[in-house]
Amino acid sequence: MTYKITLQPSGHQFENEAEESILDAALRNGFAFSYGCRSGACGACAGKVLSGSFHYEDDEEPLFLSENDKKNNMCLFCQAVPDSDLTLEVKEISAAKDIVVKTLPARVMKMEKLASDVMRIYLKLPMAERMQFLAGQYLDILLKDGRRRSFSIANAPYDDEFLELHIRKIDGGEFTGYIFDEMKEKALLRLEGPLGSFFLREDSDRPLILMAGGTGFAPLKSILEHAFAENINRPVHLYWGARNKAGLYLDGLVQSWVEQYAYFTYTPVLSDANEQDNWQGRIGLVHLAVAEDCADLSGYQVYASGRPEMIDAGREVFMLQGLNKENYFYDAFTFST
Repeated sequence: MTYKITLQPSGHQFENEAEESILDAALRNGFAFSYGCRSGACGACAGKVLSGSFHYEDDEEPLFLSENDKKNNMCLFCQAVPDSDLTLEVKEISAAKDIVVKTLPARVMKMEKLASDVMRIYLKLPMAERMQFLAGQYLDILLKDGRRRSFSIANAPYDDEFLELHIRKIDGGEFTGYIFDEMKEKALLRLEGPLGSFFLREDSDRPLILMAGGTGFAPLKSILEHAFAENINRPVHLYWGARNKAGLYLDGLVQSWVEQYAYFTYTPVLSDANEQDNWQGRIGLVHLAVAEDCADLSGYQVYASGRPEMIDAGREVFMLQGLNKENYFYDAFTFST
Protein backbone atom coordinates (compact mmCIF):
# COMPACT_ATOMS: atom_id res chain seq x y z
CA MET A 1 0.00 0.00 0.00
CA THR A 2 1.13 3.55 -0.72
CA TYR A 3 -0.07 6.92 0.53
CA LYS A 4 -0.03 10.27 -1.25
CA ILE A 5 1.94 13.01 0.50
CA THR A 6 1.14 16.62 -0.45
CA LEU A 7 3.50 19.43 0.50
CA GLN A 8 2.40 22.96 1.24
CA PRO A 9 2.90 25.67 0.16
CA SER A 10 4.60 24.18 -2.94
CA GLY A 11 1.84 21.71 -3.83
CA HIS A 12 4.42 19.02 -4.62
CA GLN A 13 3.31 15.42 -4.19
CA PHE A 14 4.99 12.02 -3.83
CA GLU A 15 4.12 8.44 -2.94
CA ASN A 16 5.01 7.04 0.50
CA GLU A 17 5.38 3.27 0.80
CA ALA A 18 3.82 1.43 3.74
CA GLU A 19 6.04 1.47 6.84
CA GLU A 20 8.44 3.94 5.19
CA SER A 21 9.20 7.11 7.11
CA ILE A 22 8.03 10.37 5.55
CA LEU A 23 11.61 11.66 5.33
CA ASP A 24 12.90 8.50 3.64
CA ALA A 25 10.09 8.69 1.07
CA ALA A 26 10.72 12.38 0.44
CA LEU A 27 14.45 11.86 -0.14
CA ARG A 28 13.80 8.80 -2.31
CA ASN A 29 11.51 10.89 -4.49
CA GLY A 30 13.98 13.76 -4.76
CA PHE A 31 12.42 16.23 -2.32
CA ALA A 32 14.95 17.89 -0.03
CA PHE A 33 13.67 18.36 3.52
CA SER A 34 15.75 19.78 6.34
CA TYR A 35 17.09 17.02 8.56
CA GLY A 36 19.95 16.21 10.87
CA CYS A 37 20.41 12.95 12.72
CA ARG A 38 17.61 10.90 11.08
CA SER A 39 17.17 9.16 14.44
CA GLY A 40 14.66 11.48 16.12
CA ALA A 41 17.22 13.04 18.44
CA CYS A 42 17.76 16.52 16.98
CA GLY A 43 14.38 17.81 15.78
CA ALA A 44 15.76 19.33 12.58
CA CYS A 45 13.14 17.55 10.46
CA ALA A 46 10.13 18.67 12.52
CA GLY A 47 7.13 19.87 10.51
CA LYS A 48 3.39 20.31 10.73
CA VAL A 49 0.78 17.76 9.64
CA LEU A 50 -2.14 19.73 8.16
CA SER A 51 -4.30 16.69 7.47
CA GLY A 52 -4.13 12.91 7.76
CA SER A 53 -2.87 10.47 10.37
CA PHE A 54 0.47 8.84 11.13
CA HIS A 55 2.28 6.77 13.72
CA TYR A 56 5.89 6.56 14.86
CA GLU A 57 8.29 3.72 14.21
CA ASP A 58 8.20 1.27 17.14
CA ASP A 59 5.16 3.29 18.35
CA GLU A 60 7.43 5.44 20.52
CA GLU A 61 6.73 9.17 20.83
CA PRO A 62 9.89 11.20 20.08
CA LEU A 63 11.33 12.85 23.17
CA PHE A 64 12.27 15.95 21.20
CA LEU A 65 8.69 17.17 20.67
CA SER A 66 7.04 19.18 23.45
CA GLU A 67 3.41 18.76 24.44
CA ASN A 68 2.67 22.07 22.75
CA ASP A 69 4.33 20.78 19.55
CA LYS A 70 2.10 17.71 19.63
CA LYS A 71 -1.05 19.81 20.16
CA ASN A 72 -0.08 21.82 17.07
CA ASN A 73 0.24 18.60 15.03
CA MET A 74 4.00 18.84 14.72
CA CYS A 75 5.84 15.61 13.99
CA LEU A 76 9.35 14.37 13.24
CA PHE A 77 9.37 13.31 9.60
CA CYS A 78 12.37 11.00 10.09
CA GLN A 79 10.32 8.82 12.46
CA ALA A 80 6.72 9.36 11.33
CA VAL A 81 5.04 6.72 9.13
CA PRO A 82 1.73 7.55 7.35
CA ASP A 83 -1.53 5.78 8.15
CA SER A 84 -3.35 7.73 5.42
CA ASP A 85 -2.75 10.35 2.76
CA LEU A 86 -1.07 13.37 4.36
CA THR A 87 -0.78 17.09 3.75
CA LEU A 88 2.35 18.58 5.31
CA GLU A 89 3.60 22.09 5.87
CA VAL A 90 7.25 21.95 4.82
CA LYS A 91 9.95 24.38 3.77
CA GLU A 92 11.70 22.53 0.98
CA ILE A 93 15.41 23.02 0.34
CA SER A 94 15.99 24.37 -3.14
CA ALA A 95 19.60 25.54 -3.03
CA ALA A 96 22.91 24.91 -1.29
CA LYS A 97 22.47 28.06 0.82
CA ASP A 98 19.54 26.38 2.59
CA ILE A 99 21.71 23.56 3.98
CA VAL A 100 23.71 23.82 7.21
CA VAL A 101 27.47 23.31 6.81
CA LYS A 102 28.77 21.09 9.62
CA THR A 103 32.16 20.09 11.02
CA LEU A 104 32.04 16.45 12.08
CA PRO A 105 34.28 13.48 12.89
CA ALA A 106 34.02 10.45 10.63
CA ARG A 107 35.36 6.92 10.78
CA VAL A 108 36.71 5.07 7.75
CA MET A 109 34.48 2.00 7.55
CA LYS A 110 35.69 0.48 4.28
CA MET A 111 38.47 1.01 1.74
CA GLU A 112 38.23 -0.43 -1.77
CA LYS A 113 40.83 -0.06 -4.53
CA LEU A 114 38.92 0.55 -7.76
CA ALA A 115 42.08 1.01 -9.83
CA SER A 116 45.80 1.13 -9.10
CA ASP A 117 45.45 4.86 -8.40
CA VAL A 118 41.80 5.18 -7.29
CA MET A 119 40.56 4.35 -3.80
CA ARG A 120 36.91 4.33 -2.77
CA ILE A 121 36.38 4.98 0.92
CA TYR A 122 33.18 4.85 2.94
CA LEU A 123 32.94 7.19 5.91
CA LYS A 124 30.57 6.80 8.86
CA LEU A 125 29.45 9.81 10.88
CA PRO A 126 28.54 9.62 14.60
CA MET A 127 25.29 7.78 15.28
CA ALA A 128 23.24 10.93 15.96
CA GLU A 129 24.56 12.88 12.95
CA ARG A 130 23.98 13.07 9.21
CA MET A 131 25.48 15.40 6.63
CA GLN A 132 22.64 16.64 4.46
CA PHE A 133 23.80 17.55 0.94
CA LEU A 134 22.65 18.09 -2.61
CA ALA A 135 23.68 15.65 -5.34
CA GLY A 136 27.02 16.87 -6.71
CA GLN A 137 28.38 18.73 -3.67
CA TYR A 138 31.72 18.05 -1.97
CA LEU A 139 33.26 18.03 1.50
CA ASP A 140 36.61 19.03 2.95
CA ILE A 141 38.81 16.72 5.00
CA LEU A 142 40.46 18.88 7.65
CA LEU A 143 44.12 18.03 8.27
CA LYS A 144 45.81 18.53 11.64
CA ASP A 145 48.00 21.36 10.37
CA GLY A 146 44.97 23.36 9.19
CA ARG A 147 45.18 22.40 5.52
CA ARG A 148 42.14 21.05 3.67
CA ARG A 149 41.63 18.45 0.99
CA SER A 150 38.40 18.56 -1.01
CA PHE A 151 36.60 15.47 -2.33
CA SER A 152 33.25 15.12 -4.06
CA ILE A 153 30.54 13.06 -2.40
CA ALA A 154 29.83 10.10 -4.68
CA ASN A 155 26.67 8.67 -3.12
CA ALA A 156 23.15 10.03 -3.63
CA PRO A 157 21.58 12.15 -0.85
CA TYR A 158 18.88 9.57 -0.09
CA ASP A 159 21.52 6.87 0.52
CA ASP A 160 23.49 8.57 3.28
CA GLU A 161 24.31 5.85 5.80
CA PHE A 162 27.89 6.28 4.59
CA LEU A 163 29.65 9.08 2.72
CA GLU A 164 31.38 7.68 -0.37
CA LEU A 165 34.54 9.33 -1.74
CA HIS A 166 36.67 8.44 -4.79
CA ILE A 167 40.27 9.46 -4.16
CA ARG A 168 42.99 9.46 -6.81
CA LYS A 169 46.60 8.98 -5.74
CA ILE A 170 48.58 12.03 -6.81
CA ASP A 171 52.33 11.85 -7.43
CA GLY A 172 53.90 13.82 -4.60
CA GLY A 173 50.54 14.12 -2.84
CA GLU A 174 51.18 13.80 0.88
CA PHE A 175 47.58 13.18 1.90
CA THR A 176 46.65 10.82 -0.93
CA GLY A 177 49.92 8.99 -0.30
CA TYR A 178 48.84 8.53 3.31
CA ILE A 179 45.46 7.17 2.22
CA PHE A 180 46.97 4.60 -0.15
CA ASP A 181 50.03 3.60 1.84
CA GLU A 182 49.22 4.07 5.53
CA MET A 183 45.59 4.68 6.37
CA LYS A 184 43.61 1.71 7.66
CA GLU A 185 39.94 1.00 8.18
CA LYS A 186 38.62 2.46 11.47
CA ALA A 187 40.84 5.53 11.09
CA LEU A 188 39.28 8.82 12.20
CA LEU A 189 39.02 11.89 9.98
CA ARG A 190 37.48 15.32 10.48
CA LEU A 191 35.12 16.70 7.82
CA GLU A 192 33.46 19.95 6.90
CA GLY A 193 30.55 20.08 4.49
CA PRO A 194 28.60 20.03 2.39
CA LEU A 195 30.23 22.64 0.19
CA GLY A 196 29.98 23.96 -3.35
CA SER A 197 27.40 25.11 -5.87
CA PHE A 198 27.81 22.12 -8.20
CA PHE A 199 24.52 20.28 -7.84
CA LEU A 200 21.66 19.15 -10.06
CA ARG A 201 19.19 21.91 -10.94
CA GLU A 202 15.82 20.22 -10.91
CA ASP A 203 13.70 23.16 -12.04
CA SER A 204 14.51 22.55 -15.72
CA ASP A 205 13.30 20.05 -18.30
CA ARG A 206 16.34 20.45 -20.57
CA PRO A 207 18.17 17.25 -21.55
CA LEU A 208 21.36 16.69 -19.58
CA ILE A 209 24.91 16.09 -20.72
CA LEU A 210 27.26 15.01 -17.95
CA MET A 211 30.99 15.13 -18.74
CA ALA A 212 33.50 13.51 -16.38
CA GLY A 213 37.26 13.31 -16.48
CA GLY A 214 38.78 10.57 -14.27
CA THR A 215 37.51 10.78 -10.69
CA GLY A 216 35.33 13.67 -11.83
CA PHE A 217 32.89 10.79 -12.19
CA ALA A 218 32.30 10.89 -8.40
CA PRO A 219 29.89 13.87 -8.17
CA LEU A 220 28.21 12.81 -11.41
CA LYS A 221 27.58 9.39 -9.87
CA SER A 222 25.75 11.17 -7.04
CA ILE A 223 23.74 13.23 -9.54
CA LEU A 224 22.88 10.18 -11.63
CA GLU A 225 21.81 8.01 -8.71
CA HIS A 226 19.68 10.88 -7.43
CA ALA A 227 18.11 11.33 -10.88
CA PHE A 228 17.39 7.60 -11.19
CA ALA A 229 15.77 7.49 -7.75
CA GLU A 230 13.63 10.49 -8.68
CA ASN A 231 12.63 8.95 -12.03
CA ILE A 232 13.72 12.14 -13.75
CA ASN A 233 11.91 12.66 -17.04
CA ARG A 234 14.85 14.11 -18.99
CA PRO A 235 17.27 12.48 -21.42
CA VAL A 236 20.66 12.03 -19.72
CA HIS A 237 23.95 11.34 -21.55
CA LEU A 238 27.15 10.64 -19.61
CA TYR A 239 30.51 11.12 -21.32
CA TRP A 240 33.35 9.71 -19.19
CA GLY A 241 36.89 10.44 -20.31
CA ALA A 242 40.01 8.65 -19.08
CA ARG A 243 43.53 7.94 -20.32
CA ASN A 244 43.06 4.17 -20.48
CA LYS A 245 40.42 1.57 -19.71
CA ALA A 246 41.49 1.23 -16.07
CA GLY A 247 40.53 4.88 -15.60
CA LEU A 248 36.88 3.93 -16.19
CA TYR A 249 36.98 2.36 -12.76
CA LEU A 250 33.21 1.78 -12.39
CA ASP A 251 32.41 1.10 -16.03
CA GLY A 252 30.40 -2.00 -15.15
CA LEU A 253 28.11 0.00 -12.88
CA VAL A 254 27.47 2.58 -15.59
CA GLN A 255 26.79 -0.13 -18.17
CA SER A 256 24.18 -1.59 -15.82
CA TRP A 257 22.44 1.80 -15.73
CA VAL A 258 22.25 1.77 -19.54
CA GLU A 259 20.31 -1.49 -19.34
CA GLN A 260 18.01 -0.22 -16.57
CA TYR A 261 17.08 3.28 -17.75
CA ALA A 262 15.84 3.94 -21.27
CA TYR A 263 16.54 7.68 -21.04
CA PHE A 264 20.21 7.18 -20.06
CA THR A 265 23.06 7.01 -22.60
CA TYR A 266 26.75 6.42 -21.93
CA THR A 267 29.83 7.20 -24.02
CA PRO A 268 33.26 6.31 -22.58
CA VAL A 269 36.20 8.04 -24.24
CA LEU A 270 39.90 7.12 -23.93
CA SER A 271 42.65 9.60 -24.75
CA ASP A 272 45.63 7.22 -24.51
CA ALA A 273 44.41 3.63 -24.81
CA ASN A 274 47.15 1.02 -24.60
CA GLU A 275 47.45 -2.26 -26.48
CA GLN A 276 46.22 -4.28 -23.50
CA ASP A 277 42.96 -2.33 -23.47
CA ASN A 278 41.90 -3.75 -26.86
CA TRP A 279 39.73 -0.65 -27.05
CA GLN A 280 37.02 -0.50 -29.72
CA GLY A 281 35.26 2.62 -28.45
CA ARG A 282 35.71 6.38 -28.84
CA ILE A 283 39.19 7.85 -28.63
CA GLY A 284 40.39 11.40 -28.14
CA LEU A 285 39.43 14.17 -25.72
CA VAL A 286 36.10 13.82 -23.99
CA HIS A 287 34.89 17.39 -24.62
CA LEU A 288 35.49 16.94 -28.34
CA ALA A 289 33.36 13.77 -28.29
CA VAL A 290 30.53 15.82 -26.80
CA ALA A 291 30.99 18.54 -29.42
CA GLU A 292 31.06 15.98 -32.24
CA ASP A 293 27.81 14.35 -31.11
CA CYS A 294 25.90 17.55 -30.27
CA ALA A 295 26.45 20.27 -32.83
CA ASP A 296 23.70 22.44 -31.31
CA LEU A 297 23.85 22.67 -27.51
CA SER A 298 21.43 25.57 -27.13
CA GLY A 299 18.73 23.37 -25.62
CA TYR A 300 20.94 21.50 -23.12
CA GLN A 301 22.28 21.72 -19.60
CA VAL A 302 25.88 20.52 -19.26
CA TYR A 303 27.48 19.38 -15.99
CA ALA A 304 31.25 18.93 -16.18
CA SER A 305 33.57 17.58 -13.51
CA GLY A 306 37.32 16.99 -13.70
CA ARG A 307 40.57 18.82 -14.33
CA PRO A 308 40.41 22.59 -15.00
CA GLU A 309 41.90 22.06 -18.47
CA MET A 310 38.93 19.89 -19.46
CA ILE A 311 36.44 22.35 -17.91
CA ASP A 312 37.97 25.33 -19.76
CA ALA A 313 38.27 23.51 -23.09
CA GLY A 314 34.66 22.39 -22.81
CA ARG A 315 33.46 25.90 -22.06
CA GLU A 316 35.24 27.35 -25.09
CA VAL A 317 33.89 24.77 -27.53
CA PHE A 318 30.38 24.41 -26.08
CA MET A 319 29.69 28.16 -26.11
CA LEU A 320 30.55 28.23 -29.81
CA GLN A 321 27.95 25.49 -30.29
CA GLY A 322 25.17 27.47 -28.68
CA LEU A 323 25.36 26.51 -25.01
CA ASN A 324 24.24 29.36 -22.76
CA LYS A 325 26.83 30.01 -20.04
CA GLU A 326 24.01 29.85 -17.45
CA ASN A 327 23.49 26.21 -18.42
CA TYR A 328 27.13 25.18 -17.96
CA PHE A 329 27.78 23.89 -14.43
CA TYR A 330 31.20 22.62 -13.45
CA ASP A 331 33.40 21.35 -10.65
CA ALA A 332 37.08 21.85 -11.45
CA PHE A 333 39.40 19.43 -9.61
CA THR A 334 42.72 20.92 -8.54
CA PHE A 335 45.39 18.84 -6.82
CA SER A 336 47.77 19.82 -4.02
CA THR A 337 51.22 18.26 -3.70
